[in-house]
Amino acid sequence: MIPLGIALMIVAALVLRRRGELTRSRFVAVSLAGWYAVAVLGATMLPLRLFWGPGAGEPELYRILLIPFVTMRPDDFVLNVAMTLPLAAALRVVFGLRDRGRVVLTGFLLSLGIETTQLLILVFLHGNRWADTNDLIANTLGAWLGWLALRRLLTVPAVRELLERRQAEPAARS
Repeated sequence: MIPLGIALMIVAALVLRRRGELTRSRFVAVSLAGWYAVAVLGATMLPLRLFWGPGAGEPELYRILLIPFVTMRPDDFVLNVAMTLPLAAALRVVFGLRDRGRVVLTGFLLSLGIETTQLLILVFLHGNRWADTNDLIANTLGAWLGWLALRRLLTVPAVRELLERRQAEPAARS
């Protein structure tokens, strides 16, 4: 995962430089968002064991949890909420996304993509991941709570000033 994080930092520097938007604060913001993405990828896909071919056996379909809350693992639910708490800040700082609905939708779609990928890995590659509707709910809730927390943090003058200074730089292209 470390090589991926470093590669994202290099790509970020090259893209920002090409756009004429390379500043220290913008590079740090984009790099932190990249490392956050690497952490989410690691948390949701690793460890990954795959089995295919004649000796793979049947997929472990008990790992597909479609009914919310009935089979919920409280520790996993809390960790999934925590995983997406920083999403609102990353979206705001990197892409200027402020709208609650778009932040929550992004959290939902991110989670849907993760859970769909885990489902496909489970069914077709006999992987060891879980596809869980509770994770989808928790991640979406985490994105919303992250948006609320960021909104609250922006009432602190030092935080607001830091973000306004960052946003006064040339805007990233959407």
